[in-house]
Amino acid sequence: MPADDIAARTRAVATALTRTVEAVPDDAWDRPAPCEGWVARDVVDHLVGWMPPFFLEGWGRPVPDGPSAQVDPAGAWLALRDALLAALDDPAADVARPTPMGEVTLAGAWETAGLPDLLVHTWDLARATGLDERLDPDEVARVAEGIDAVDPATDAAMRDSGHYGPRVEVPAGADPQTRVLAFMGRTP
Repeated sequence: MPADDIAARTRAVATALTRTVEAVPDDAWDRPAPCEGWVARDVVDHLVGWMPPFFLEGWGRPVPDGPSAQVDPAGAWLALRDALLAALDDPAADVARPTPMGEVTLAGAWETAGLPDLLVHTWDLARATGLDERLDPDEVARVAEGIDAVDPATDAAMRDSGHYGPRVEVPAGADPQTRVLAFMGRTP
């Protein structure tokens, strides 16, 4: 998929996360999050901690000089969002380079690893703070299609790496968002 399309999809998911971040009451940032041992601000801290080294530095892009997510989670997210969108808008986002995932473009790596992470952590933050948990239905549908194609070895590797918790069983016929969250180890 071209970087322009991935950037547009990212804008939709990032807009939802921005709405959530901006709606979090000041006293809710220390509420427990669905990720074991995390509070709401840790969700943002996770994003600003792992995404810049991989998706920005790894492609020679500047890392945002935003505030600490532990001090100003909203400011930290906004700085990361702007840097990620600028990177995806750059024509170089469609240029492949060697990575631990093989020869891949920034847009391709982001679509595979970053965008689903951004999506699920939007839900984590909303769940932690009592805000609207509905995710972008188009992106959820895309991720749901992808999880249906994950082979057992890849599934085990993702869980063994700690990227996903144990899969949560859901009833047959569960809606796509419930299936995606359960696949990623969340209890919807």
